[in-house]
Amino acid sequence: MAAQIARTAPWRALLRAFPGPAARPRGVCSLGTLGFSPGPCAPGMPASAPANRAAKRHYSSDPKEDLRVRYLDGEDAGIVVVGLNRPKAKNAISKNLVKMMYDAVDDIKKNNKVRSVILCSVVPGIFCAGADLKERAKMHQSEVGPFVSKARGLITELGNLPMPIIAAIDGAALGGGLEMALACDIRIAASSAKMGLVETKLAIIPGAGGTQRLPRAISVSLAKELIFAAKVIDGDEAYRLGLVNHAVEQNESGDAAYHRALQLAREINPQGPIAVRMAKLAINQGTEVDLSTGLAIEEACYSQVIPTKDRLEGLAAFREKRRPHFKGE
Repeated sequence: MAAQIARTAPWRALLRAFPGPAARPRGVCSLGTLGFSPGPCAPGMPASAPANRAAKRHYSSDPKEDLRVRYLDGEDAGIVVVGLNRPKAKNAISKNLVKMMYDAVDDIKKNNKVRSVILCSVVPGIFCAGADLKERAKMHQSEVGPFVSKARGLITELGNLPMPIIAAIDGAALGGGLEMALACDIRIAASSAKMGLVETKLAIIPGAGGTQRLPRAISVSLAKELIFAAKVIDGDEAYRLGLVNHAVEQNESGDAAYHRALQLAREINPQGPIAVRMAKLAINQGTEVDLSTGLAIEEACYSQVIPTKDRLEGLAAFREKRRPHFKGE
């Protein structure tokens, strides 16, 4: 029984992340039943139903559904799941998706209760295929530059969110899709996931930060090789190169990276939220300057946590040998 609970527990979080409008039956449906769909489980379908019993997936073509953002609750309060959802376009980056992501990032940035963000895909087998080339083909040449600039700005804003951002790469992350993941603090990939900055195949270059972030994530020479040759690598190779923090074996439901990302978010959640934000700021700013300047940045960030109530709570909890309860104050 304990083993069964352990296997189904992650799906409770997924159900909370993408709930349907109708009341959800008791128990936890398999992903085959859910099909990464936000709808409720099929009536009468038991929680333990095999994943392959109802694998048909139903998606909405409504542009308002291109992005699904859910603020988790209960023990997972503070975790936000941002799910890309353009199944027919393989989550390609469109004007509408950029606009929706800007709005989502802005809302998250203003919410002091958010402790971590998971960027994932609601579509099985794909993270993001890059730019929407069909939409791009319809653009006038004068529109391309401004759109790429806006997409670049979005990805920069995503990376500048004050709390940790975890990319869960359960499928292909190509071009702008990988650039989006590179802006995240931590990347987790399924071993079978495919990743690459493949723009040179189209006689262009990565235009949303890839030429800058990839060399900072791995070595400069390796980044050049991957970009020059438009190479696509799997999750295991990405882990070997240091492109992702973890490579996990894909499960039958196709969301192993999401599970690992959720586990990591749960490890971050209990820590002092202001301290985590200041640590991110110190690391991000410090790695762009010399050591002496970096140490000054660390000192400035440390000074921000000294007057917080959370710091006093941490000391009190240590003294009383109990778990601290941080409030982000």
